[in-house]
Amino acid sequence: MKYFNTKHARQLSLLFLVLAANAFSQARKVTNFDTGWQFTKGEIANAENPSFDDAKWTKVNVPHDWSIEGPYDKTNESGRGGGYLPTGIGWYRKTFQIDKADAKKAVTIEFDGVMANSDVWINGKHLGKRPYGYISFAYDLTPYLNFDKPNVIAVRADNSIQPASRYYTGAGIYRHVRLVSVNPTHFSHWGTFVTTPIATASKGVVSLKVEVENKATAGDYKLQIEIVDASGKVVKTAESTKNIPANANGLFSQDVEIANPKLWDVDAPNLYTVNTKLYYGKTLVDNQSIPFGIKKSEFVAETGFWLNGKNIKLKGVCLHHDGGAVGAAVPLGVWKERFKKLKEVGVNAIRTSHNPVAPEFLDLCDQMGFLVMDETFDTWNSAKHNGEKGYNLYFTDWWEQDTRDMILRDRNHPSIVIYSIGNEIHDDLSYPEGYKKYKMQEDVVKKYDDTRPVTMALFRPANSKVYLSGFAEQMDVVGQNYRENELIAAHEAHPTWKVLGTENTHVIVQWLALRDKPYMAGQFLWTGYDYLGEADWPETTNNQGLFDRAGNWKQQSLQRDSWWSSEPVVHIVRKSENAGAGNWVADWTPNDFDTYDNAKVQVYSNCDEVELFLNDKSLGTLKKPADDSPREWNATFEAGTIKAIGKNNGKVAAQESFTSAGKPSKIILTKSNATVANNWDDVSFITATIVDDKGIPCANADNLIHFTITDAGKIIGVDNGNIISHESYQNPDRSAFNGKAIAIIKAAKNNGKIEIKATAEGLETGTISVEIVPEKEK
Repeated sequence: MKYFNTKHARQLSLLFLVLAANAFSQARKVTNFDTGWQFTKGEIANAENPSFDDAKWTKVNVPHDWSIEGPYDKTNESGRGGGYLPTGIGWYRKTFQIDKADAKKAVTIEFDGVMANSDVWINGKHLGKRPYGYISFAYDLTPYLNFDKPNVIAVRADNSIQPASRYYTGAGIYRHVRLVSVNPTHFSHWGTFVTTPIATASKGVVSLKVEVENKATAGDYKLQIEIVDASGKVVKTAESTKNIPANANGLFSQDVEIANPKLWDVDAPNLYTVNTKLYYGKTLVDNQSIPFGIKKSEFVAETGFWLNGKNIKLKGVCLHHDGGAVGAAVPLGVWKERFKKLKEVGVNAIRTSHNPVAPEFLDLCDQMGFLVMDETFDTWNSAKHNGEKGYNLYFTDWWEQDTRDMILRDRNHPSIVIYSIGNEIHDDLSYPEGYKKYKMQEDVVKKYDDTRPVTMALFRPANSKVYLSGFAEQMDVVGQNYRENELIAAHEAHPTWKVLGTENTHVIVQWLALRDKPYMAGQFLWTGYDYLGEADWPETTNNQGLFDRAGNWKQQSLQRDSWWSSEPVVHIVRKSENAGAGNWVADWTPNDFDTYDNAKVQVYSNCDEVELFLNDKSLGTLKKPADDSPREWNATFEAGTIKAIGKNNGKVAAQESFTSAGKPSKIILTKSNATVANNWDDVSFITATIVDDKGIPCANADNLIHFTITDAGKIIGVDNGNIISHESYQNPDRSAFNGKAIAIIKAAKNNGKIEIKATAEGLETGTISVEIVPEKEK
């Protein structure tokens, strides 16, 4: 036998590396796949066929929710749960070319969410089906792609099986889509896991597990790691080498120590980025960047929730996935505006009720400092009223893959502090048989992320006996919806239990349960914003939110502000009708001045004392009650100005006043953002407020407002927050509700100025402008 000498071996090795370099000519390429789709509603025969003629279909970009376009109709099959909006089948097709340079690449398509029961084809080849509309998923396109002619992707989304949900779902490809091209050897999809087992002010340890999928050459692969802070400075590097056989996966494990890290916190959400690069010899094979935060969070039975050694309360809200007028296809700018208001009220936590959210939603939680309960399902096997044909039809076959995919996708977000695997589940939870269904899901969660606790939102546990049977004591954290006294009693009978209010109302007794019990880790109010569905006709919207669909403050948000805000707060409300009848409203303009003489007034405030004035006459001063209840006055109504002044230590800390309005005279426009860039996520909320000739808001005005916009911009939705309005969200006309209406706008060009006008019969026109700025300036 003839043996190679050392020189020949080196030459062969060099040749091997050259061949490998050609195979790995480029690293990862991610292509936005949102634009240029064709869409139609209804069942279409052979629409998956590449030769099908879709020229007469509607051109759309995604994310796209066709259900929100309406119209509202009491007979729509979505019914109470889906808010009486239309449902059915929608088809999407897109024709695209693949660069011949990518012929040796592995190409996948990634969907962040398709509602619902989606089927996907590439060039007529069926790739798969995903029933759960909230889950993200990917398909390998590589074996079926054409490099010498166009490719056709077809998607069928079917939410015609109704009633499918207790709340609005939307319809279609309502989240982002992308193409990802990688070399045959590459980082596995969602295969990198970043944890911080040590997180103190003096020392942080970043632990990485990085899975590599090798469908190419066996050999030694080098992983290079950079930890980059928010300013772009590289604070630490590391590298390691591993031999990975062909057609096998390899797992790199690496711990990186960082001195004096900037910890991620609700008040200072400091983020780092880990850049990972995979090399074969000197050839870059793959690269990726993952944001993360360095933090330590834990639940303690006696004292509740701790973050970075600090004992804090989870002051949370539940949020559904719709964005009001924009439906389920929610630009990130809409969430930014909503999150700002939640922060203003003192909210520091969000429960994703009751399903996986869009990945950028969690990015924003990371960036703005919200703690997150990440939730999987609203139902297991048992159905719920008004959603009898929902996920319960698919749970047995799909729960494991859907749970796995959510955890793998979400686990690097520092905002997530706990997982929930069910909301008010109606399945038999008896112990031990009923517990097995819980445990099998918990085991899957911890298989992919064992760093966070798992809970579920228990429903009437006194009835299901889970506090007595042994079920609850097996849970990492016992979560319960409402009936806070039951949860208090359960903990006091079992002091080793960690407890959390997973869903709570706005009443004071539930706030006091959190305030006064050290072991209560937190609460999640139902809800942060009004949401579409779960309402009885003519209502279309569940109105239990702190804010309405349009972002207007409500009685419960004003009161919550006085309980949760860290700043001095004073808010005046009065009963809308005479002698304490009607709703609480924040104005001093009754519907009928002649019949309104006995005004019941409350002031929500965290100040030591509040003095109330009516037309500069003092109505008295009241101290802050020990139980945080509102201060109350009965006043003889007079037109004019009511004012509340809050003081701390004898000094004015906060004040608020309202003046009675005259007849509507004109429209005033305001904007949430002075600038927008021309991208899908950037928006500005234009608020039209009807005022009298002195500029005082007319809270009872209901004039029909017509919005117009120049061609530099576009209106993507109008609203007024009225839960019984059936007006179109796409129509530029909207009736004022409580004297206001909004238009949500985007840029339609890359530069210039967007001019917006609001007109109404008999009123002076309101005008405002928004500047379009380049992307890099945002």
